[in-house]
Parts: sequence; C-alpha cells; structure tokens
Amino acid sequence: MKIIDAHNHPNYLGYNLQKLLADKDEHSIGQTWLLSLETPRHEYCPSYFKHCWPDENGAIPFSACLEFYRQHPDRFVLGYAPDPRRPDAISRLEAAIKLYGVQVCGEIMLRMMYDNPDAIRLFRFCGDHGLPVIVELNYGIDIREGKPVPWEGYWYGGGIDTFERVLRACPDTIFLGHGPGFWAHISNDDLYLQASYPQGDIVEGGKVVELMHNYSNLYCDLSAGSGLNALKRNREFARRFLIEFQDRCLFGRDQFGNELQTYLNSLQLPQDVLSKFIMKTLCEFFHRDKPKNKALIYLKYLIGYSRKVKQWQSRMQENLDHIHNFGALISARRAEGIFSQLSVS
Repeated sequence: MKIIDAHNHPNYLGYNLQKLLADKDEHSIGQTWLLSLETPRHEYCPSYFKHCWPDENGAIPFSACLEFYRQHPDRFVLGYAPDPRRPDAISRLEAAIKLYGVQVCGEIMLRMMYDNPDAIRLFRFCGDHGLPVIVELNYGIDIREGKPVPWEGYWYGGGIDTFERVLRACPDTIFLGHGPGFWAHISNDDLYLQASYPQGDIVEGGKVVELMHNYSNLYCDLSAGSGLNALKRNREFARRFLIEFQDRCLFGRDQFGNELQTYLNSLQLPQDVLSKFIMKTLCEFFHRDKPKNKALIYLKYLIGYSRKVKQWQSRMQENLDHIHNFGALISARRAEGIFSQLSVS
C-alpha cells in the first residue's frame, strides 16, 4: 500500500508537477494533500519568491493546486485555505468545495491571532463541512549573532495559548497542529522563546501533550523540519508519543525526499502503528464518509434553523410585549387627559 503525504505544495522548492510525481514514485508516496498558502505579500518572507511562484493571491495560490490536481486527480487530495479576513473567504471556500472537491482547509499561515472572529467563523464552517484545518504556528524567532531576534512580520497565529482558545471555540472542527511554534511545545521549557527549532532533551509535560489529552479535535502534522526536529530531541519520548497518539498523528513532508520516513522507520515502531499514520486515507483518518457527512451537515442545518426560529419567536414576543406596554401607556395617558378635563369643567 502507498504512503499518504498529508502536507505538501505545488511548485514548491523547485518541484514542478513532473519533478513532484517522480519524487513521489521514488519514495512510494501514493496520494499527497496539496495545500495552498494564500498568505498576503506583506506577511511572507521574500525568500518565497525563490521557493515557489507567488501571485496576487499569495505565496502558493489555490490555482496552482488546482492545476496539478486536474492533471492527476488520483494522486492528490485538494486543499485550499482562503485568508479568513477577506469578506468573501467562506464563499470562496464553499465554491471550491462544490466545484472542485476541496477536502482540506490548508495551509493557514497568517500574521493574525487565530482566534480572530473571522477566523473562528471560517474554522466552524470547516467543521460543519467535514474539512480538517491545517494551521502553522510560528513565533518568528531566529538566532543572529548568538541573540534571539524576531523576524519582523513573520510570526504566525499568536502562539500556543491562542491556538488552545481556537480548539476550545471550535470543538467540531479537526485541527492539525504544524510549524515551529507548535512543535517547540513538545517540551515543557521556554526554549520556544529562543529558537524556532529548539535543541536539547525533552522536558516531560509539554503543552502539545497536554492539548492532545484535553482536545480530541487536535491532530499532529509531523511534516517539515519542525516536526522532525521535535521527534529527534528524544527518541524514546518520540516513540512513546507516536504510539500513544497513533490515531491522531499524520505523516507529511512539506518538502521532498524521505528524511522523516527514514527516521520513523528507525524508531522500530510496531508495524500496525506505523501504518496508521503513513498509509491511512483522509476518510479513514477522520472516520468520514460522504453519506454520513451530508446527513450531519443537514442535521446541523436543521438545528441551526430551529434555533433561529426560536430566536425569531422570542424577539416577536418581546416586540409584542413592547407594543402592548406602549398601548397601555397611551391609554392611561388618554384617560388622565379625560379626567383632568372633567375636573376642570
């Protein structure tokens, strides 16, 4: 059975469609989740001009994902994440779901607090429509001349506490934690304030483990240097973590080659554990199938409609009460006027 790469991008790091397909075949990758990255120009590093083909829609536009997917729909799962600050974000995502079969909302990498009300609306929409959401957290820390220096403009998400508020606010939405600002919290220390890719042994009790215990809607995206770096800090811890959360860890690359694959194989995980997060399809991972998904959406629609009707009825009753009270007041005032006229006469 082929491996599932749950995180990658089109035209990224010099890999056009032909190079990407060749790389997938070389490393036994079956399907790849192909993600957009519509981060606005003023919010991504200029190096993206070397690594991908940005346009007016962002660093990695959805149109590039769509181009790859249309040529090889059997090799890709289509992802798209509009900037939730756009007034038309939900309309765009809804159209992409209906017209092109988008199944994943990702990747979101934005210089905003992820519990922004507009973002919460988008995330809840994704939960209603069965789309997992992939978010990058990044504190924007770099080491220059031995001192921690923030990359001005290149922090994303608002940190791990903000992400926890998102998990709490959107319990019906599945999130995949990703990026340096997420994986640095595998350890219970403050190294996330000093380096994007902290080194040294893992201190037990990290925030990532706490969140995984407390929020069943949180999954882990193992991709990129951040995921691999976290797992390499302590091999025994990594093995225990992956076994404990085997049903909620997804293999992804966010690059090319097989460095993560090689490291996972070296951990000598039980084969059934390893196969869970490198070979499961999207539907298998999130226990989804289309009939149930549509029924759930319809049920939630009915519940929401019922709530709106009740709210409307309540407001109508309030209005009627106001009208009744106002009418009674007018009648009383008129009666007072009549009595005063009678007393004068």
